[in-house]
Amino acid sequence: MADEFTVRFWGVRGSIPCSGPDTAKYGGNSSCVEMRCGGRLLVFDAGSGIRPLAATLQGPQDFDLLFSHFHYDHVIGLPACGPLYNPKTTCRIWAGRAGTGAGVRQVLSDFMSAPRFPLTLDFFRGNLSFHDFTPGDVLDPGNGIRIRTAPLNHQDGATGYRVEFGGRAVCYVTDTEQVEDGLDRTILDLIDGADLFIYDCTYTDAEYPAHKGWSHSTWQEGMRLADAAGVKTFVIFHHDPSHDDAFMDRVAVDAEAARPGTIVSRDGMQLAI
Repeated sequence: MADEFTVRFWGVRGSIPCSGPDTAKYGGNSSCVEMRCGGRLLVFDAGSGIRPLAATLQGPQDFDLLFSHFHYDHVIGLPACGPLYNPKTTCRIWAGRAGTGAGVRQVLSDFMSAPRFPLTLDFFRGNLSFHDFTPGDVLDPGNGIRIRTAPLNHQDGATGYRVEFGGRAVCYVTDTEQVEDGLDRTILDLIDGADLFIYDCTYTDAEYPAHKGWSHSTWQEGMRLADAAGVKTFVIFHHDPSHDDAFMDRVAVDAEAARPGTIVSRDGMQLAI
């Protein structure tokens, strides 16, 4: 449908992919989220979750790939994205300027080079274009989609996104550390009144003091942000690899009690906005 707006999670872990029976329920792939706005496909981050996403895409594709940042857990799946090797694919790749000031093409070229990987970026046969922006810019990819961006509090820099389509808004805000003096005003402005708010919930409030300075946040902080900004649905994302299914089940119970309707993301989960 022309006005359909859906979100599907293909990788919900942070830091490093993890697999095994203890993480089978919520999944072990690292960050990758698919959004479909009408007929337009947007993909956020290329963690290991982009591989199962790519397996569902048959033939040449036309899509946008937007990076929050370039830490390995968010780019590690890029070489396994099959459609990029199809010469009839068109992909627009977006990212805020990295902490080094390097553009997205240079950063990805460095990643896909010896001794880190045997294939270079030139092995992709698709029609790839690279788009750098400054976090805070508003992106206009077309098809009635408007994307607001904002800088996040993360080592080496990161970008938060607000995708607006058909009078609805979904915010993808991963890899950011909570601030010392109250709630992060930049995030509050970005997520104000959003229909869906996906947030870096690597830790719990009890765990956070031992990980202060590690550039991540807690699900309780995400809930405080959601409440203050009038968000409709809050989504817990970027699970720590040490948090197995039993741990995440407890988080789900506590989160539902604190804010009914809160969702703990799982690999393969799809939501209609």
